[in-house]
Amino acid sequence: MKMKKTDIGVVAFMYAVCAFFYVYSFDLSESSKSYPLFTITLLFGLTTLYLVQMILAAKKFGVESGADTVFEGFRPKQFLLAVVLTAVYVVLINALGFFTATTLFMIASFVYLKVPVLHSVIALVAMDLLIYLAFVLFLGVRLPAGILI
Repeated sequence: MKMKKTDIGVVAFMYAVCAFFYVYSFDLSESSKSYPLFTITLLFGLTTLYLVQMILAAKKFGVESGADTVFEGFRPKQFLLAVVLTAVYVVLINALGFFTATTLFMIASFVYLKVPVLHSVIALVAMDLLIYLAFVLFLGVRLPAGILI
């Protein structure tokens, strides 16, 4: 597999994301820094592994542009719907609360993507449970409760 030049932009973007969050982690208290720093370190490490893989592929197979395949299969209607659903989700978080808005967002996404009902229910319950256990119980994060509920 040849290395694509477009992947260099992905790696640069991921390093910028790591740097951004690392800088903002200084504003956190010492007790709150451990999880964000772990996540940033993990993301940095995975990005570095991807960079090494790209370099090895470039040496072994060469380099190609990749620009011709970046938007291959792109569906503007699908993209626009995802943007609109995400914007509605962000507004609903404040109005209905995090869990209610997330549940509605996931249901709308599953219906649009025609995911089987059983798979949708399993994913929905698993995500809500995982978010509750990880953020509310384990990390003690207060998620938005909502104005209406």
